[in-house]
Amino acid sequence: MSWRMRILAILLVAALSIAGARSETLSAVDREALLEKLEKLRDAVNSRVDARFRMGISAYRDALVSDEAVLALYLKCTEKVNFIDQQKKTSDFLDWKRQQHDKLAAPGFRLALHYQLRWLILTLQAFSEKSNPQSLAVDAQEIVDALFRDADKLAGQDQELGQAVTSTIFARAYDIGHLEKDQDEEPWPQSPVNLGEIYGSVVFPPLRKPARVDELRAAWIKRIQQEGIKAEKMSGWGNGNVTKNTNANNKGKPERRIGMAADMKGPAHERFVTRTLPELQWQMEVDLFRSGDQSAASKRMLAHIEKYINHRSVRRWGEEFSNLLKPKAATAPRPPAGSTPPDTSAE
Repeated sequence: MSWRMRILAILLVAALSIAGARSETLSAVDREALLEKLEKLRDAVNSRVDARFRMGISAYRDALVSDEAVLALYLKCTEKVNFIDQQKKTSDFLDWKRQQHDKLAAPGFRLALHYQLRWLILTLQAFSEKSNPQSLAVDAQEIVDALFRDADKLAGQDQELGQAVTSTIFARAYDIGHLEKDQDEEPWPQSPVNLGEIYGSVVFPPLRKPARVDELRAAWIKRIQQEGIKAEKMSGWGNGNVTKNTNANNKGKPERRIGMAADMKGPAHERFVTRTLPELQWQMEVDLFRSGDQSAASKRMLAHIEKYINHRSVRRWGEEFSNLLKPKAATAPRPPAGSTPPDTSAE
């Protein structure tokens, strides 16, 4: 149940208690009085929710001034949630901190925490009653672009980057709780590297207009490029010729060998190039066609099918293209294009 639904349930119970045990039909005056009191209760509940969000956002923003501040907040939140709230000793926290020294000192880990906080702030803004979808799309794009520019620095931080921000230690310390959109709203991505949801639910929708197809195509191209970076740099190491790293700061991690092709491009990247990339390119053209760029997109779709004639999805592409060219199918309601990349894990 989303927090909005929980609020509605609370307000309904409150309204019923106001009405008392009377069984007679409500008069117009009674209805107006109840609605007025219900509105006041709704404002009070929303005010409390927004106050909790504001408190968290303020602390998160203060921490973004430096890597040291980010780490300090991380330690403070960890101590509260995992030690103080669990009634553990201060010495237990200090022992944990010593054991985690190498991890806590790693620049990549601190940078990952930085992006966790930025996405958590945006997430709380997205669930605010005053959220602006256009502004959210711009801010989301900015965060994702910055994160993927730092992809090399974030190697090995898949767990932190992929974690739902509402389940991070930052969110738990400030009692943010689980957030869900209402059924009639687009779902909000919980991770800054969940590109399928970010682009499909946040970035693309405002651009799906004939007047903005050039922007839509540019956004699609950027998404595809970032999916490639993710496959190459954020999906573990290549499993080709590797040896154990003897460096004290990277103990246990595989070591790259310069010049080894199998190590430079791992299985995830190869799978992306041969399977996922053509599928994403096809989804892009379908989305552009449905958004008004029919002439140019149809030519590119035909060329795409010719280029990837041996791709496992080519038959489906052909059927989809045929349906798009039929007037009746072209005006039918469309499913959201590009919401998720194809699942190739079982192929």
